[in-house]
Parts: sequence; structure tokens; C-alpha cells
Amino acid sequence: MDSFTDLLRTTPIDTQKYEELYKHFHAHPELSNLEAETAKTVADHLSRLGAFEITTNIGGHGLAGVLKNGSGKTILLRADMDGLPVLEATGLPYASEVAMADVEGTIRPVMHACGHDMHMTCLLAAAEILVKLKESWSGTLVVLFQPAEERGTGAKAMVDDGLYERHQIPVPDFALGQHVMAMRAGSVGLKTGTIMAGADSMRITLFGVGGHGSQPHRTIDPAVMAAHVVVRLQTVVSREINPADISVLTVGSLQAGHTENIIADSAEIGIDIRSVKPETREKLLASIRRIVNAECEASGATVPPVFKMTRHLPNTFNDDAMTKTLSQSFIEHFGSSFDPNIATTTIAEDFSILATSQGRPCVFWHWGGIEEGLWDQHLKEGTTEEIPANHTSRFAPAIQPTMQTGIDALCFAALTFFRQ
Repeated sequence: MDSFTDLLRTTPIDTQKYEELYKHFHAHPELSNLEAETAKTVADHLSRLGAFEITTNIGGHGLAGVLKNGSGKTILLRADMDGLPVLEATGLPYASEVAMADVEGTIRPVMHACGHDMHMTCLLAAAEILVKLKESWSGTLVVLFQPAEERGTGAKAMVDDGLYERHQIPVPDFALGQHVMAMRAGSVGLKTGTIMAGADSMRITLFGVGGHGSQPHRTIDPAVMAAHVVVRLQTVVSREINPADISVLTVGSLQAGHTENIIADSAEIGIDIRSVKPETREKLLASIRRIVNAECEASGATVPPVFKMTRHLPNTFNDDAMTKTLSQSFIEHFGSSFDPNIATTTIAEDFSILATSQGRPCVFWHWGGIEEGLWDQHLKEGTTEEIPANHTSRFAPAIQPTMQTGIDALCFAALTFFRQ
């Protein structure tokens, strides 16, 4: 039986076509839950392969292609589609100039600042290769393109919309996914157990008493109240959580008032936390509530604060047996560029819901997108943290070898589990 590496080397595709497709995706991002044109582009490209039964509009703009190729395992490969409300500053000739109204009607700049454009491109290319390799594997291939990953709602929305029941997408025996990261291009990292932390986000509204800026004594200033909350929250991780536990608390937004000489009636704080252990998550949430309530009381607020949870992403947990099996295949192909025990990251994902909602195992890996020379120079200088990372305005994966590595990883993973 041919090795997977031999199979890939003898199954060429038009890489230039996919590089142009990547540039198109990058230049035309769409915000979460608004990925209509992106989904259409994906579906059109997938349909040209002439091998997949395609179902669209699952849980919003989600879609899935199913290729039944005899008896065997069902393998799901997933990519996410949404961009971020970030103004691009990469200076690339194919940089995004898109601005669009979000779901609340506010016009935002949009950028693929997380790499989902690369995820989609790699999965479409891998789909073409696996179609060409139909004689080398048997089973059912599901390629799934998910909306709204950045909001942490897309995978759940697809499942809740009847992904496996009403839309009759086959339940996978194994679910596989990947994410491009600020790592050296050509490198791949995996680990058993928790590879990505869970995340929770909330918006907290603080209520004061507004008035004229010249008469603050007649008000209860929610801006001051919010400022005290923000400062106090900085002590939660540093003073209340065991340093050995992975945890992050970030105040990502603070809004109070709209002009200089008016004290507002309310303020809104946006908070995001990351954790691995369930008990750490509960501690973070309880501490936030305690501090907010106490600061409101200290400020003399007469209306209690309102807490609204806006998203929850579970830990991304790699099945032990799947991880060991996949590691063997990745070592075969990637050699020293593969790390079988990368560190757990506080970046979060909702991919695992596609598997765990059905009681099925999954595995997720990271691969690098930073040009090798740039990475090596920063590594030599000890300044790798200065490299623009995901969610920043200058995040721009080197197209190659990033794309080829992502395609190879998906193909290797699928072939590995088809032969289980």
C-alpha cells in the first residue's frame, strides 16, 4: 500500500488556482452570521468537483458537502468562514477594504484577521485531492464550512438546526479540524487532551443617574463606577486564581456616554474569560459578579447591574486514541516540523461541538503561517511575541508553504482515519 506522502505527491492540483481563491477570500471577508457571499463562493467551488451532495443554509450560512465512497468510516473535516471587525493594516495588494453593517446595523471594517480564509481554501483543495484519491480510500467524507465561529455560536447553530437530523448529514465517526497560527510556516502542532481553553463572554450594564457634567454631585456617575470595576477586575487572575491554572480575564470594551459634558445614565462593560478547569471557570464568573455588585453598592447605585452572557465556547479536547494515531501519520510526513505536544493555548474554538454533541471523538491541530525567515530572525532575537498574531490588523499568513502544509495535514488526517 502506498504511503500517504506518495499518494499526495502523485495527485497534483492547480495550486495557483487556490492561491487566487485565497486572495479572493481575504479581500472579501464577511462578519459572523453574514457570510452569504462567502458561503456561495464555497458552494460554487465545491459543486465544480462534481462529487459532493451539498446542503446549504444550515444554522445560518453553514454548508456541508457529503461524498459517499463505499463502506467505511465517516470523516468530517471542518473550516470556519467568518471574518472580524478589524481594519486591515497589512499593506497587501489583496488587503480587505470591506466595510459592512453588523447584525446590529453598525458599519464595521472587516478583515480575515484570524486565518479563516486560509482554512476554507485548504479544505476546498483537500476536498479536490480526496476526490482524485477515491480509489485509495473507502467511506464517507463530510466537508463542513461553519459560520460564526468568532461569536462562538456557529457550530451550535448548525447542530441545533438539525445538521445531523433534518439536514441528514451523516454523523461522523471522527471529526477533524485545524487552525493557522502565529507559528513558523511549515510547522504543525498537536497534543492529547485540552489543546485550546474554553471561553465565556458577557456584557454587564451598570446603572447610575445621569446629569449635567457641571453638576456631578447631582448624579451617580456610571463612568467612574465602571472604571473602578475595570481596575478591580485586574486582580482576579493575579490574586484569586492559582498561578498553575490557565486563566485570562480581559475587559474588551467599555462604553459610557456619547459626549463630553453629559454624565450618562448607564455604562456597559464587555468581558471575556478563558479557562481550562471547570472550577476555575466558576471562580472567575463568581469573582466578576462579586466585584461588580460590590462596586455598584459602593457607588450608591440604586438599580442592580444586569449580567448578560453572550457566548460560551467549550474546551477543545483532543481524544487520546485519535491524537496518538494522527501523530504517527504527521511524524511520517512532517518529520521534525511536527510537535506532538504543543502547549495548551488560551485561544478558544467551538469546533468540538460538532462531535461532542453526538458523543463522537475529535482532534484539532495548529499549523504555522509565519514566513520562515521572519520567524527565524525573531526567534534568534527572542522577539517572536512581536510578530503580528491572530486577531490583529497586521496578521497575514505567508501563502506558501502555509497553504500546502494545511492541505497536506487535512488529507493525511482524513486518509489516516479512513484506514482505521
